[in-house]
Amino acid sequence: MPKITVQHGCAKAQLALVPKVAKVIKITVETPDVKSFRLQMPNGEASFLGEPGQFGIMGIIGSGECVFVISAQGEDWIEFTVKRVGQVTEMLHALSEGDEVFVRGPYGNWWPYEDCRGRDMLFIAGGIGLPPVRSFLQYCLEHRADYGRIDLVYSGSTYDELVFKHQLFDEWKTVDNMGVHVSLYHEDSRWDGEVAYTAPYLEKLAIDPMGSNGEGRVAVICGGPSLYRTGTKELLKEGYAPENVLTTLEMRMKCGIGKCGRCNIGGKFICLDGPVFSLEEVAQMNRDE
Repeated sequence: MPKITVQHGCAKAQLALVPKVAKVIKITVETPDVKSFRLQMPNGEASFLGEPGQFGIMGIIGSGECVFVISAQGEDWIEFTVKRVGQVTEMLHALSEGDEVFVRGPYGNWWPYEDCRGRDMLFIAGGIGLPPVRSFLQYCLEHRADYGRIDLVYSGSTYDELVFKHQLFDEWKTVDNMGVHVSLYHEDSRWDGEVAYTAPYLEKLAIDPMGSNGEGRVAVICGGPSLYRTGTKELLKEGYAPENVLTTLEMRMKCGIGKCGRCNIGGKFICLDGPVFSLEEVAQMNRDE
């Protein structure tokens, strides 16, 4: 079957350290501790437009900055989805529509959407792991005729922790030849759906790794260490080829330009060579450490 090839070292931003001022034009409260920030330049243009899977850096002058994968974008805006976990994200969550931030990017490589054309797609995410894969999923939906069957398997600890609820339960459920499979880890009085951890849920769903055309389904996975470990183990057990399992290691990045060394794994800098890798490549990186 054709092998999916992830490109590396393909995005070198010009003026990488020069931030741009952007205005917050829309804030969407996704969960009690997650918000999406839609940004636009004061002149009405996007700060930058990236490929699906690329990342940027957003911050407040004098307070700090953080790395975020672009969770959505339009012709004149970009959007980051931010979980409140520390000092900088606490300040970002205190912003109001109309406030200004600084941004820089885009950085990194991107999901191999060209190589995936014609394939069935399986997106797997947990909690805040959905925003990093959302841009790829959205790209596939915007170019629906270029991709086969699309399945999304998404899980959260509680109902409150599920992000993008409108798309999950309304918008994406209406897409032709797409399955949206959502589970919670724990019982919830507001939830009458599946209660299961991600790996057992994947096993129960038994989504064929060969896909409808026999060329091999592509799996895209993003979540915490436990989800990643158990989810990839389940995928390999079911027969998914390591080169056809894609992930993003964006959580390891800080400066975004290969200077701080925080994202170094073996001989790779995640911000320069990634953040997108295949499972086959991640296994080799771990051996190189």
